[in-house]
Amino acid sequence: MPRSLLLLDGSLPDGSRADLTITDGCITSVSPATAVTFDAPGVSSPRFAVALQEGTASALAAIDLEGRLVLPALVNGHAHLDKTFAGSPWQPHRPGATVRERVVAERAIRDELTATVTERAAALATAMIGFGTGTVRTHVDIDTAVGLSSLDALLELRDELRDVLRVQIVAFPQSGILASPGVGRLLAEALAAGADVIGGLDPAGFDDDAERHLGIVFALAADHGVGVDIHLHDLGEIAVRQYALIAAKTREIGLHGRVTVSHAYGLGSISAEAARRVGAEFADAGVAIMTNGPAGPMPPVLALREEGAVVFSGSDNIRDAWWPFGDGDMLAVARQVAYQSNFRTDDELAVALDMVTGAAAQALGVGPYGVAPGAPADLLVVDSLSPAATVAANPSDRLVLHGGRVVAAQTSASHRLAPRTLGALATRP
Repeated sequence: MPRSLLLLDGSLPDGSRADLTITDGCITSVSPATAVTFDAPGVSSPRFAVALQEGTASALAAIDLEGRLVLPALVNGHAHLDKTFAGSPWQPHRPGATVRERVVAERAIRDELTATVTERAAALATAMIGFGTGTVRTHVDIDTAVGLSSLDALLELRDELRDVLRVQIVAFPQSGILASPGVGRLLAEALAAGADVIGGLDPAGFDDDAERHLGIVFALAADHGVGVDIHLHDLGEIAVRQYALIAAKTREIGLHGRVTVSHAYGLGSISAEAARRVGAEFADAGVAIMTNGPAGPMPPVLALREEGAVVFSGSDNIRDAWWPFGDGDMLAVARQVAYQSNFRTDDELAVALDMVTGAAAQALGVGPYGVAPGAPADLLVVDSLSPAATVAANPSDRLVLHGGRVVAAQTSASHRLAPRTLGALATRP
């Protein structure tokens, strides 16, 4: 029998109030909100209450949102679930000035951890779900020391979480490809085993040969029919040359819309005019840009978007050997991006929210997506007045749906989100 859910009196991002009908996990209608009452003795104007009605032909649930903002589920476009220390004791940060030094430090710490990759990744994924993430792209280390063991753990976790979180896995050569002989073969095995995307790392700055590194990465993408996501931390002209190579390879292989340059610090280290030229080139080739609002050089988000480039966000590292901060909340990432970009107006803050919703979904190929008929009912309901307010503040009340089912709820102490059995829905006037 079909399972239906009504979300009553929610606010949409454009400010209008609407009722949403969800059937079998998909949004089937979005209509103007109409008055509704609950026949429940002793209960008046229940806060975020849940009404259950068992019918003869269907099971109907209704949630009175009382004007709360309805957003599509958050999208984390760049994470490292296998690296996190979540679910294990605090690990003091070990400094390292370069990517190479950080890789060495991470290997040492990795060997000392007692919690397994599965345990730590599951702990962080659970936190992400609670904050409202419906899709995450996670990079997983593939190197000659761990082989495919971390990938195997995340493939298993992806399957376990399939009803509550959509997981994309990037086969990531954290130790390089040319600098670590044998990794190229392992990357091919990772893709054959079920990784969704092929990754890369500083083709010039780490592997010292951008042409060869990118040649291997894009050949693997072509052979396995997958997209590409390349970590690129290099600055200045060396970065610009790699951007041009990536755009050319994207056109050559025919991967428009399936390639991402992650971090792209170099775009914050060159002139605004030069960055715009790269943005236009990426827009034409179909290369997206991921930024997590770093402490260092920041890509000029608005300028790049004005040139037509897709710019989106991810959490990057969370409590691991690279970075001791973070909790998995993509609204916090949006706020960080807005802060680093000096966003202040409502329109600018809405861009930061788009970078963890619509733009990220586009970059990851997630579709259909949104608060619209035909889209999966992957939704986040927040106690907020507008998209801008959602980024600027920190909504404490959150209701998370995946496939039309409530999978998580967070509330402030005074606003308990405990389902309450009520009477039948009254007839609408």
